[in-house]
Amino acid sequence: MEAYEDVRSDQTETNWCCMKYDQGDIALDSSGTDFNELREKFGDDERAFAFMRVQTGDDMSKRMKFALLCWIGPHVSALKKAKTSTEKAFVKQIFSSFAKELQFDDLHDVKEENIRQEVMKAGGANYGSGH
Repeated sequence: MEAYEDVRSDQTETNWCCMKYDQGDIALDSSGTDFNELREKFGDDERAFAFMRVQTGDDMSKRMKFALLCWIGPHVSALKKAKTSTEKAFVKQIFSSFAKELQFDDLHDVKEENIRQEVMKAGGANYGSGH
């Protein structure tokens, strides 16, 4: 998927891409550079998956890591919540390389610095090896 490759590329400004449900199918919704724009994609009655670029390290050694975000809004039905874990497997085939997977159901918890801290704690990266 081109949006995924844009996020991974050092040659583009794209920092995130978001997939949402479109008439029952999961499809690319948007991509962008500003974290607050991504947060605005997470509605109370929606489910979404986002792939995000996170800069780690210090001035001497900056490294890019990636996070998979799963959003399940607080007003999503129990049946749709249950389906999300199964559907996440499909999303992981597209967003296949990330250091940390995080799930959110409260927009107040979706903060860029919290995500960065979780990615830094994770250290390595998940390259689709099932770990």
